[in-house]
Formats: sequence, structure tokens, C-alpha cells
Amino acid sequence: MEFQKLIEERYSVRDFKAEHLPQEIIDQILSAAHIAPTGCNYQPQRILVLNRDDEMEKFSECTRCRFNAPTAMLICYNRDESWVRPYDSALAAPVDAAIVTTHMMLKAHELGVGTCWVMHFNPAAMREKFNIPENIIPEALLVMGYPSENAEPSPRHSSFRPLDEVVVYGSF
Repeated sequence: MEFQKLIEERYSVRDFKAEHLPQEIIDQILSAAHIAPTGCNYQPQRILVLNRDDEMEKFSECTRCRFNAPTAMLICYNRDESWVRPYDSALAAPVDAAIVTTHMMLKAHELGVGTCWVMHFNPAAMREKFNIPENIIPEALLVMGYPSENAEPSPRHSSFRPLDEVVVYGSF
């Protein structure tokens, strides 16, 4: 798929078919995550894949934004493996996780899989339900599956601020 068309057509799906994703589709999405660039190529991302009914039942206790998705992937990072900016000790890992998540989201769309990037989840509940170690930080969440026949973009999907409000050249 042409990149411009991919990024224009992709939208946050909030209505899914009940069908779990086949492993070969999951593998392709994870492959896109695996090649995502990270700070100094440290690759601190850790991805929890949930694709069974029992896992998704526990998952539902961690967020109200499941949207009946049959599959979810929690993108985390290992805080002990992040590149650290020397000027202010900022971790690259949260940005790395966002890049990884974006790669996954776009690959999923190319494969006909709908996603919704969810920030409204309880990291402590996820940690408890799925035995996530303390050094692994839940950062981003993708609910996913095949869009239902009723799935459609939110009315806000095609609403953008003027470019001159979000871009500055030279100096603020």
C-alpha cells in the first residue's frame, strides 16, 4: 500500500469482529515492531500479546477501552535498557515505545487489521494481572482485530488544526 494512502485511511477502530487474529498476522505485526528504530538501537521494548479469551477477560479489568477487541498488545519498555540523554537524564525508551507502537499500528492497517491506541488503562492493574516485573514499564496499548461491518472513523478523525498553528520555523 502506498504510504500516503495508508496514513490517510488508517483510523482508530472501536468496533471489532469477535475473531482472534491468526498467529501469522500477529507475527507480521511483531516483525514491524522488531525493526522499529530505537535510541542507539538499544531495543528496550517488551510487548505483551493477549490473544485468548481468558487473557482478554483479565485485560478488560484493566481498561474500559477494550471496544470488544479480541486481541491486544501492551507495549512496554525495560527502563534498565534505555538510552539516557546525558544532558538531563531523560530516557529514550518512552519515545522508542511510541515509535514501535506506530510501526505496529501502521502494519496492522496494511494487513486489514484495525487498531486503537489506548492510553486509558491502569498500568498497576496490568502489572498485577499479567505479572509484569517492576523494571518493565507499560507505555502504550493497542487493541486490535478485524473491524466490524459497522466500524467507521470518529468524526474528529479528519479534523486538523491549520499547519501554521503547529509548525514553527527558526525559533519560537
